[in-house]
This record gives sequence, structure tokens and C-alpha cells, in this order.
Amino acid sequence: MLKRLISIKFISAATVALLVAGCTVTKEQQTLINSSLVSVEQPASVYLSEATKSTLDEKRDRYLLLAAHAYINDGNYSAAANILTSMQKLMVKEPTILAEHVYLTARITEKTVTPEAALAKLQYPAHWQLPRWQMATYHQFKARLYRETKQPIDQVRQLSMLSNYLPKTEMTQVNDVIWQVLQPLHEETIKTFMQEASNPTFSGWLQLTYIAKHYAVEPTQLVKYLGEWQRNNPEHPGALKLPSDLEQALNAKPFKPQNIAILLPLSGPRASVAEPIRMGIMASYMNEFDSKVTLHFIDTQAGIELAYQQALDKGADFVIGPLLPNEVEELQRINQNKQPLIPQLYLNQTEQFTAIDNQFYFSLSPAQEASDAAKKLFADGVELPLLLVSNDAIGKRMAESFNQAWQSLSESTAEVHYFDPGDQMKLTVQEALGVKNSQARIARMKELLGSKLEADFRSRQDIDAIYMVSQSQNLTLLKAFLDVNFSVFAEPVALYTSSRGRLENESNQSAQELNKVMISDIPWLLQANDETRMVETLWSNWNNSQKRLYAMGFDALDLVNRLAQMHAFPGYQYNGRSGALSVQPNGVIERKLTWGKYQQGRLTPL
Repeated sequence: MLKRLISIKFISAATVALLVAGCTVTKEQQTLINSSLVSVEQPASVYLSEATKSTLDEKRDRYLLLAAHAYINDGNYSAAANILTSMQKLMVKEPTILAEHVYLTARITEKTVTPEAALAKLQYPAHWQLPRWQMATYHQFKARLYRETKQPIDQVRQLSMLSNYLPKTEMTQVNDVIWQVLQPLHEETIKTFMQEASNPTFSGWLQLTYIAKHYAVEPTQLVKYLGEWQRNNPEHPGALKLPSDLEQALNAKPFKPQNIAILLPLSGPRASVAEPIRMGIMASYMNEFDSKVTLHFIDTQAGIELAYQQALDKGADFVIGPLLPNEVEELQRINQNKQPLIPQLYLNQTEQFTAIDNQFYFSLSPAQEASDAAKKLFADGVELPLLLVSNDAIGKRMAESFNQAWQSLSESTAEVHYFDPGDQMKLTVQEALGVKNSQARIARMKELLGSKLEADFRSRQDIDAIYMVSQSQNLTLLKAFLDVNFSVFAEPVALYTSSRGRLENESNQSAQELNKVMISDIPWLLQANDETRMVETLWSNWNNSQKRLYAMGFDALDLVNRLAQMHAFPGYQYNGRSGALSVQPNGVIERKLTWGKYQQGRLTPL
């Protein structure tokens, strides 16, 4: 949003000066207390005093509104509300006065109730004729409320209308916010809303975003459709100056390799991990990859330095792999001072590395999945999540990653409880839910009042979601412990888990026990199709982990010709089999997963 200045009005002083109609002010008038509603310049007591002296109804109402506004600035919402309520019956029916009363009421409601309630209050009838500064304030405040309630499309709609009331010199900041809000949205979401004829600025932004996302990795098509859009929208803010990352994408030269070396452990103890990836790469190649391109599969079992040299000897102009973390670290050391480097898509990532041009990192990272889960819970309106996490290395990494993402979103820390399998799990659940304390209180009451006292334990009611990080063999037991330890007095909370907890056989009784649990996974595994059925037939012994590696291999080859544009345009998402994929500035491929929910013993996509 635009930077909030000292005045409670959000638009800048320079903009106010341009939006308010100019007039000549005499020295005699300057001695009066200004009754303009544009800004608050005096304490509430001064405006209240002027209101009692005023003989004109409209001026009286203006001073009362300014007094209420001053109280809001000071955080005295009850005093402001009392003024607005008391003046309502005798208030003049002039649109500017009525609109300011609605605006200030919504400001108080935002602070004392909820942003959702404030949105319900903040409605101006279409027939009101209001000054430009008042409309600008209205749309900016409404956009902020939509941001707070996590409604990005409506936020963009309001910001688009706000730009109609700003001078061109001050539109750049609004345009940057609009573009930032639109970037994380899925292409299909954008497409749904981009034909809104009543707001051409809004629909123009969505059309531009759709073109950028849909054609970002096809430079010729991108240039063609951008040109058409600019011709059709010559006065649109985005046509006057394209967003900088879109200009970078236009200028980025795509990778067009002819010899791709794929470094994998094709023999030895890790060959079984690499095999599904190899099959996925071959399936992608057979599906639609350029037949002029040659693939060279090179075994890393004898050492990554030797394998990389073999890739160079074969004339590789792009490298996929290696897979194992130690091989990634070693190859990074080998290439540390070599420039220029062959473009490379590592199939793993290390915690610490130096970002280098044309070096990318793609993995099925559990930590990344936990970070994505934090964003999902936040988008769902969760405020106080509780984490129940397996007490192992992966669990701890996932909890740390979730908390880092959660802090960046909510500026608060999620509560984490680690559990060990077996009886310890039950005790951890009871402690996390506050049941142990409740049971102890009941025991003390029975000691005082007698053993015949009947009482039900109470579990805590402050949390509104639980994120479980557990392997599938422990998840059903963990869910059972949660079910029996939730108090009958407590509202059930939303339950989330990661792909680690997904059952291999979802047709058995265990799936029934996971009802209402939401789970993240790669989209390819959440919706059966001809390809998933083919893989099931060809490799019936594969588990879900191996199927995810197959999808990763398929996406790895699909990404090769897209990486340069994706890196230049971070807002672009490629909808792959392993998730909605985007490239971070440091070259890491970020995955946004799909969510499903166990219902009536079946896992169905949300």
C-alpha cells in the first residue's frame, strides 16, 4: 500500500493540493479554524468548541467530523464513536458529510471489531458526487481492508480505481503495488476476472498479467501479445511504462541446448532413488521435447568430478544434476572460480551457497513444503497455529522453515511441540492441548470435594489450526490422540499435514481415520489421469515418494527452455507435475503445492 503519512488521510499532501479545488484565502479567514475535511490540524477539543459556536448546520457537522477524526488519530475510538452516533439524527444530507461519516465509522470498526466488519460499513452509493480527494481516500482505505482480509483481486480492483484519482506523477507507486499483488496469483485466477468492462484499468492490469504469465517463456509470442495489448490500451498505466521485470523477461535470451548431460547415480546404492527421475526425464523427452536435442545420462557413482568432465567431453551445453547433496556441494566447489559456467539445473540444494548466473536448484525439499504450508494456513485466515512435529532431523528442519515463513507473514512465532513415537506421543498431545493441566486441576478438585465429583477436562481454545509433521505410520495414531484429547467444550480446529503423512493405500480403514485432515502434495498425485495410471501399471511397486521423483524428473527437462525467462520474471509460474514452479532471485526453484482433504475415507483435491 502507499506509505501512510502523519495525517490519517492516506493520500499525500501533494496529491491533496492537486485534488482539492483551489480558492483564495483572506487574512480574516485565516484566523478561523479550518473546517475542511481533507486533514486534521487541531486537537478534538478545539473542533468541539467550534461546533458548539457554529450557526450553520453544515459547518457544525464538519467540525464534529473533524473532532471524531482527531480522536481516531489519538486512538480514542470510543469518544469518536460517541460523536458520530450523537450527530447522526441532525446531520445534513450532503454527500461529502455523509461520506465522511461512513468513512470514519469504518475506521473505528476496523480498530474495534474486524476489517471484514469495516468493509461492510464502507459503502458509498454510486449517485454521490464527491470531491476527488475523498474518492481517492475511499478507494485507498478499501484496498487496505481487502489486503488485510486477504482478498487480492478486490485489493487490485480498488487500487485500479484509486489510480483514476491521482496525478500521473504519483501513479507509479500504486502501479508497483498492483503488479506485486498480482504476481503470486495463479494464471487461471487471473483469467477468471480479466473481462470486467466496467473497470478498464483493472481488467487491463489482469490482461497484462495473464499475457506475462502465459507467454513468459515464449519470447516471440510474448512480444506479439504485449504489442497487441499496448495498442488496445494506449492510456493504461502499464502501457505507458511496462513493469521492470516484464521488460527484463522480454530481453532475456532463452536456453536452447542441443546436448544435455544428466548426472545421476545410475549404479550403486542410490541408483534406486535416481531411477524414477531418469524415467521422468525420458517420459518428458518422449512427450514433446525437441527431437534434435541429445540426452547424455552419465553415472556419478565413480565421482562427480569425473562425471562432470565426461559431460564436458560430450559437448554438453546444459547440465541436469547431480542429485545427491554431497555431489552438489563438491561440484559447487569445483566450479567456484570457473567462468563462464555451463547452465545447470542441480537436482538438490544446499543450505549455504553463492548465487551464480545460470545456476539453478530444484528439489522436493520438505523444508520448502513446510514453508508453503505456512503460506497456505495464513491465506486460510489462521492466526494461532500449533505444530506437532516428529522429533527427527527432517521434522526439525520443517518446523524451522514453517516458523520462518510464518514470522515473515504474521510477525509472530508458531508454537511447536516435538513428539516421539509410542506412548510419548499421547503425552505430547495432551501437553500441547493443555489437557494435562486440566486433568491436574480436576484431580485437585476431587481431593478437596470428594471423588464423586464429575468433571470433563478442557483443552485449550486459543489455537485455530494444527499442522502435523509426521510419517504416515504415525499420523493415524497422532490424529486419534487429537480426537480423544479435544474437549467437548472446544470448537474443532482445522488439521493440516504434509506429504510425509500421506497413506500409501488410501482405500483402507486408516484413510477413514484421517477424515477432515488437509494434506499438501504434488498436483500430479492428487488427480488421477492417464499418465498416473500408466505409471501405476508400468511400475506397480513404486511408492508415493518414487512417483514424486518421477514427476520431478519430468519437470526438470520441461524447465530447461523456460529457466532464463522465469529467472528474469519472478512472477511467472510454470504449472508442472510437481507443483506451480517459479524461480527465486538466487536460482532456487520454489514449489507451490496442491492441497487435498480426506473425506469419507478418500483423499480429494480442494
